[in-house]
Amino acid sequence: MNEARQHLGIVTGGSLTGGIEVKLDSAASLEEMAVGRYVVIEGQTSRFFAMISDIKLGAIDQRLTITPPDTGDPFIAEVIAGTGTYGILQVVPLLTIGGDAASMLAGPHPVKTVPAHFSGVYEASSADVELVFGKEDERHFYVGTPLDMETRVCLNTREFVKRSNGVFGKSGTGKTFFTRLLLIGIVQKRDAVNLIFDMHSEYGWAGTSENARSVKGLKQLFPAQVALFTLDEQSARRRKASTDYVVEIGYDEIEPEDIALLKDTLNLTEHAAEAVYQFQREFGEKKWLEGFFSLGEGEDTDEVLKRLNVHESSYRNLRRGLERLKRLPFLVPHAADNSVKRILAYLDSGKNVVLEFGRYTDITVYVLVANILTRRIYDQYRERTERVQGEGGEKPQPLVITIEEAHKFLNREVASQTIFGTIAREMRKYGVTLLVIDQRPSSIDDEVMSQLGTKATYLLDNENDVDSVLMGVSGKTQLKTVLSKLEATQQALIFGHALPMPVVVRTRDYGSAESYRTLGFMDAVGLRRKLEEEIRDLS
Repeated sequence: MNEARQHLGIVTGGSLTGGIEVKLDSAASLEEMAVGRYVVIEGQTSRFFAMISDIKLGAIDQRLTITPPDTGDPFIAEVIAGTGTYGILQVVPLLTIGGDAASMLAGPHPVKTVPAHFSGVYEASSADVELVFGKEDERHFYVGTPLDMETRVCLNTREFVKRSNGVFGKSGTGKTFFTRLLLIGIVQKRDAVNLIFDMHSEYGWAGTSENARSVKGLKQLFPAQVALFTLDEQSARRRKASTDYVVEIGYDEIEPEDIALLKDTLNLTEHAAEAVYQFQREFGEKKWLEGFFSLGEGEDTDEVLKRLNVHESSYRNLRRGLERLKRLPFLVPHAADNSVKRILAYLDSGKNVVLEFGRYTDITVYVLVANILTRRIYDQYRERTERVQGEGGEKPQPLVITIEEAHKFLNREVASQTIFGTIAREMRKYGVTLLVIDQRPSSIDDEVMSQLGTKATYLLDNENDVDSVLMGVSGKTQLKTVLSKLEATQQALIFGHALPMPVVVRTRDYGSAESYRTLGFMDAVGLRRKLEEEIRDLS
């Protein structure tokens, strides 16, 4: 097997926690090595899969670095490079496979030792990558390729949906595109149903690439498996999006906890936020908001405030905040239909639901609607699961809820109060998990971050964000170096429960006719014609 791969060097030192040091062969090009690239170390009894975490320069005689020789002559430069100077790779062993037949059948397992001195180090082959990450099948979904390789890296979608997960990276790096790929994988493998709160209308009917090119959303790719809900029917009509249901939310569906979550975005004082509970006790659990809006400016209102011990300034502050909600067209005193029941009906039938927000992209609206609907849907899942535990029967199909701007729901101040914090901490106790997307992971509660099973992170330029994503990960120091060297777009470090080891990938393309074909959507005549036109343009 060694003859088929390039020999890179030999092991000269290192440790299990600090990484292995490899002296690079003079025949191997130092400049072709890259942080995040994979190598295989052939030990005496085992093979080690490892990732390059750093690249250094070494010299046999330090005087060469103090008084460098004249390398203007290519021959002299080549002689010195082969005898006096050399390259050093710092690699992190991640997995190992034993040399006997039984170990080969058992597959890779975590590293618990290190290879011996002078073990040979080789570039990883396509067969090595496939052995570790598996082939694309009913459980594995192709997400990208390793650096400098064309081999497919696959993620285990069945394991992925068992826990809450996260996609992170600063704006413009490709989070949305990768999230769309993950959702496609879940839909194709049918490991769970999805409820996607689509803040910027990127996942449902159509999205936009970095070069402003329109790309197909889930509804266009899976018309029979995806239902498109909207808060803004006019926006959907203008975009010619084929919607299944227009969502309305009644006053009776809003609870004081929803308002408390919006305290900052509505500019409410602490006393105003607390006053909501007083009005609930006054007007009733379901009619408190309608009762609040019925209050006027006269003596009757003054009497109510006095009886509830609510200061007038707190009432005025709360009034200004709630009037912002009252102006939202989809928020009505009495909804004509029950949106939660509608969503559950689709989910129960195996259909995935995308809720587009249209022009209502204000974070206040997003947090309010996502929190209201998720809390009620989660309650239904919990009741059904508990009933199955007590009476038997079939559990509801696993549900993955996708939210953007996750730190607004999961920051340290509110994570313990929101339904999303509860779901993240319970680790699929009732069959519900989260897929969170955010560019500020350091603002998410540490306990929530520690519960995320698989994380995909694009480039982050804030030190606190990097530390938050890598919190509790083995080999954090080395992975931090790898993360800092990612390109600005389409490169991600993925690690966690759904992968056997961390991997840096160039995420697969999405939006071209060829990408639709590789995803299995070439049945459409329009896609086939578009591909033929692109081929003609290139010829």
